[in-house]
Amino acid sequence: MDVTGHTSPAALIVDLTVSEGPVLLGANGALYGLGDDGVPGDAVLAPLKITSVTQKPEGGAQHPNGDALSVAGAFFRNGGGKIYVMMQDVHARWPYENLGIDDYLSKIDKIVGDVSAHPHKDRFVHIPFNEPDWIWYDLGVDDRAAYEANRDRFFEDWRAVYRRIRALDPDARIAGPNETGYHSRLMSDFLAFARREDVLPQVVTWHELSPDSLRDFQQHHDDYRALERGLGIAPLTISIDEYANRRDLSVPGQLVQWVSMFERNKVYANQAYWDAAGNLDGNVVHTGIPNGGWWFFRWYAGLTGETVAVTPPRPHTADTLQALACLDTSRRQVQVLLGGSDGDTDVVVRGVPTTLFGRSVVAVVAEAAWSGYEGPHAAPRVIARTVLAVAADGSVTVPLRGGRRMSAYRVVLVPGGTGAPAAACVPWSASYEAEDAEITDGEVRTLGTVADANGYAASGSKDVGPLGSASSRVDLTVTVPADGTYDLAVLYGNGSGAPATQELLVDGAGPVTVTYPSTQNAAHRGRTELPVPLTGGTHVLTLAKGEGEVTLDRVDLTARTAEPVVSYEATLADIGGDPSYDYASSAGTGTGALVLREGDRAVFDVYAPGDGYRTFLPRASAAVRLTVHGERVTAEPDRPLRLFLVAGNNRVTVTAHGAAVRSLDVSDTGTTDGVLRYDASAATLTGGARLEASPHAPGGACVAGLGGSPASAAEFTVHAPGSGRYVLVVHYAHDDRRDNGHAYNTDIMSRTADLTVGAGAPTRLTFKNTWSRDDYWTLGVAVELRAGANAVTFRNPSGPAPFIARVEVGRVLLRP
Repeated sequence: MDVTGHTSPAALIVDLTVSEGPVLLGANGALYGLGDDGVPGDAVLAPLKITSVTQKPEGGAQHPNGDALSVAGAFFRNGGGKIYVMMQDVHARWPYENLGIDDYLSKIDKIVGDVSAHPHKDRFVHIPFNEPDWIWYDLGVDDRAAYEANRDRFFEDWRAVYRRIRALDPDARIAGPNETGYHSRLMSDFLAFARREDVLPQVVTWHELSPDSLRDFQQHHDDYRALERGLGIAPLTISIDEYANRRDLSVPGQLVQWVSMFERNKVYANQAYWDAAGNLDGNVVHTGIPNGGWWFFRWYAGLTGETVAVTPPRPHTADTLQALACLDTSRRQVQVLLGGSDGDTDVVVRGVPTTLFGRSVVAVVAEAAWSGYEGPHAAPRVIARTVLAVAADGSVTVPLRGGRRMSAYRVVLVPGGTGAPAAACVPWSASYEAEDAEITDGEVRTLGTVADANGYAASGSKDVGPLGSASSRVDLTVTVPADGTYDLAVLYGNGSGAPATQELLVDGAGPVTVTYPSTQNAAHRGRTELPVPLTGGTHVLTLAKGEGEVTLDRVDLTARTAEPVVSYEATLADIGGDPSYDYASSAGTGTGALVLREGDRAVFDVYAPGDGYRTFLPRASAAVRLTVHGERVTAEPDRPLRLFLVAGNNRVTVTAHGAAVRSLDVSDTGTTDGVLRYDASAATLTGGARLEASPHAPGGACVAGLGGSPASAAEFTVHAPGSGRYVLVVHYAHDDRRDNGHAYNTDIMSRTADLTVGAGAPTRLTFKNTWSRDDYWTLGVAVELRAGANAVTFRNPSGPAPFIARVEVGRVLLRP
């Protein structure tokens, strides 16, 4: 602290001269991250380059979905690495029912047989036992004699199962011992036994499921490697196949702490499954909408080259500033991902090679904030673009001011070039914690702390709820700098089983209805947003009881500026082929240009807050080709295009015969002008499908009773203005669940429907559970339509289809 009382910025040291080895991307895995083929959607799965997931055996009874072979197609087509099969999840009960080793071996036979028949069987890994230190074997007892008896029983069963798997498939990969945590006593005994009996796993696994893991993992890792060396075992692959607490999932600033230590040690790691399958463990909203956690993992997937040494202010300390960084000499880029603390930070990058970067660099800083488990997050906002001189000692200091503990930040350094980058546009914003408001008939609750690690995350570790009484309200005093329209965003929970509302009053006037879609439960955060006109000065914003019951966490106010435009940097896009990187000029985004020649491509992840048209403007030296939803269009320099995007992430590929592309600029205000709409009442229904009133459905009604027989169908006649590629958006709802009696998982189920356009082949669509029968989500799919009338038909001969309220159809390219 200086003499004026101000706290000096924390120093995060990045040393580019100390390599930790090639970027592994091992820490982006998920336990039950996939629920079904299509849940989550391809557009949010592919960008993350996931190296491993853990799923149950095909037909396993532990959960209603997440079967390894059923999700394999989606995982592999989106670039996924390995699928770990949690073999004991074949059982129905938790903890697993123990029917004896012979019974389990018969189950092993089927599991291995199913996997061995898969065309990509080499990409599966078998985990024979899950948490054997307390399930079946009680290996954590203090009494030495009891421990040794239990240990020997486990070792006998491990040997029997291992040899059975190898007898069925000699090339099978096996992982273990898979304890609840790292226990040196058992690991030492296990390795010695497995080496002696020739039953060593190919992957060594254990879990890190405590806040103390952020402190202790390095010691666990080093102890394990020492045990290997002592026994003469060559280094085995390590997979921490469950990590993090519920309070960490979806929270960028928490996730960076876990990922940094796993990536530093080059181990694989899968986030834990605390809630519902199919959302990448809390990082995907609905089917294809990113939240803040997803964007952090997208940044992680964008690291290239080699990771380098990082020294945080307090290494191996939970809930403090941590980071990981990489240097790619071929791309001439440095990337630093950091987070986990409030306040100011100086990111000090040492050893900047001037032969690659020159005497100056452009530093671009962006923020991925916490938006809740079910809260959408737009493309991370750039908060600073700065040209910095490389000091005589080869260092560059990037200032980060006003950091937020739950956010993650990305710092990118590239050669400075000539000119100045465009200044970052950072609108005024302020956040207000609900617990700091004046509260009537509501309770302040503490959750998501180290002491309550498996509680849900909350901004400020507190929320206000339940707000279910007729007089329940919170009054927040806010101050805004000027007259204008402000975006009011509310972090909330709604476990009432239907959309809930509150009444918003400004200085007692109004009210305006705020709608809160359902979330998994009252503590499972969603995010809703609406515009509010305010005059400059101080106001009291009141959120009063409406329909249903919500909990409130935080309210954000952000000033609306001119039409927002997001610039997606070309030099940070995913690439194919062998494009070159040109940093001669730092104009625009400041990160230079990507030079695309024939055979090269750049893939951008473009966010849309809703289904509709956005304006695209490639910043390029020559014409480029854009491909989205299977439609390929040519974009001339400085000539905008109107393209249809679905809510959430959209993969947009750019190719060229020869063009330097600086960015893909996308306006963030959409329109549905030109979109065709057909409500449920317009459908022709057969085979028991019926029209049913639904007050929360768009149009006030839905198609119910669809499916269950070949005769059951809902047919919409879509009148297309011309032949070509369209996006069909289905508004649907359902809340199928199967309670397996598990202690903490919410076993939601998906529904499916076969979509047929005209006389074409059916396409199977998967519709994720919407948390309540009255909450309608959207699912978009690309289709080919011919000019005039097209029959668009939904069926499901084998089971129930979702409730369908509306279909919308928009041409991918909106022609003038």
